[in-house]
Amino acid sequence: MPPSGRDGWDPPARDCSNGDDAGRGPRVGRWPPVWRGVGSERGSAVVEFVFLGVLLLVPVVYLVLTVGQVQAGSFAVVGAADQAAKVYVDAPTRQEADARARQAVRLALSDFGFTEEQAAVEIMCSAECLTPGSRVTVVVRLEVPLPLIPAVAGSYPSAATVDAESAQIVERFG
Repeated sequence: MPPSGRDGWDPPARDCSNGDDAGRGPRVGRWPPVWRGVGSERGSAVVEFVFLGVLLLVPVVYLVLTVGQVQAGSFAVVGAADQAAKVYVDAPTRQEADARARQAVRLALSDFGFTEEQAAVEIMCSAECLTPGSRVTVVVRLEVPLPLIPAVAGSYPSAATVDAESAQIVERFG
């Protein structure tokens, strides 16, 4: 016999011939078996949650890593420019001042995980460098690489370029 209900289940037929059921309403059989379509959906909520969670979580985590990398680069260039200007004005000769300033930049960048190749250092003097009262300005620019993306053939995929400038005055009385 073909199923007649929407789900293929009909309540059992009742026998009303003897009048025992009079006034009690229809006789209901047992509840229908588990719906056929529902059984195939079992456990799919967990799969959908995990799939959507990973799909949404991975870009958010990568964004947080990128913002952290840019912030680290910002801190690195500020420290590098400040320290380079300070050691430059304290050196006795221009050659030694330049070497000390570049070493200070290298150390400040390495503290935050960056290399010297990613940065550009520019040193400018208002007058003759290292003369008393002259102003020394150091500018450090850094190409902040994208996190988790390797450098290919010396090129760094950049998330941003950050720079900082610091100035110091050479002491008049040494």
